[in-house]
Amino acid sequence: MARLKALFSKKFPIIGMIHVDPLPGTPLYSNQFEDTIKKAKHEAEIYVKGKIDAILIENMHDLPYVQSKFLGPETVACMSRIAVAVKEVIHNILPCGIQILACGNKEALAIAKACDLDFIRTEGFVFSHVADEGVTNADAGHILRYRKHIDAQHVGIITDIKKKHSSHAITNDVSLCETAKAAEFFLSDGLVLTGKATGYETDIDDIKSLKGKVNLPLILGSGVTMDNIDRYWKVADAAIVGSFFKTHGTWQNNVDEERVRSFMNKIVRLRKGIL
Repeated sequence: MARLKALFSKKFPIIGMIHVDPLPGTPLYSNQFEDTIKKAKHEAEIYVKGKIDAILIENMHDLPYVQSKFLGPETVACMSRIAVAVKEVIHNILPCGIQILACGNKEALAIAKACDLDFIRTEGFVFSHVADEGVTNADAGHILRYRKHIDAQHVGIITDIKKKHSSHAITNDVSLCETAKAAEFFLSDGLVLTGKATGYETDIDDIKSLKGKVNLPLILGSGVTMDNIDRYWKVADAAIVGSFFKTHGTWQNNVDEERVRSFMNKIVRLRKGIL
């Protein structure tokens, strides 16, 4: 938790998503990797101009996802190059994190170490679940040992719990609160809560149920919009915003400068107590 507090000086930080275009080696790759880099840099420029609080890079378009044991070295290499390009744009003005789908947590840590990133977002930190790409096993012990092994202690680890696009039937007898407490006990730096799928609203009652029960930041991981941020503002601690920042609010589209600007203007007003 101290790692994240050190990164974010403003109340309720907003983390903007860069959903990287399909990478080499994936089914939808367009053979235009230089264009992929340019697009990522352009979206970083939009976020800087829009006064976003942080950026999270993710290989969201690498459909269909594979589990980490099947990730090729090309994914790590290409995401590293993109991370460096984004860092050239933000010049350490903004914290920058990375997520590697699916459950490429060690890969994300390695990139964060090599590219001087500030945090990673992880899947499968505590308790196994069945995701659309297969069974995801808990790996907190492996990830934190690896972070220590590569001397990446400065890299924060925010962790999804009861994550989207997944079945949690095998842990149905473990409550959200018990899962959150387990993640805290296993040294997570922040908890990410989501709706059932990308773009779906996070259940506000889920967030409320964890307030005062854990001493970790509660981070909204999906479904945040201009219309609902007023409600979330009162109960959560931060938000990752992807779909809303895209043209027409669809995650597959490009980042829309006007949507970023208007959303962040509302955040500024909320911080000032104007709304």
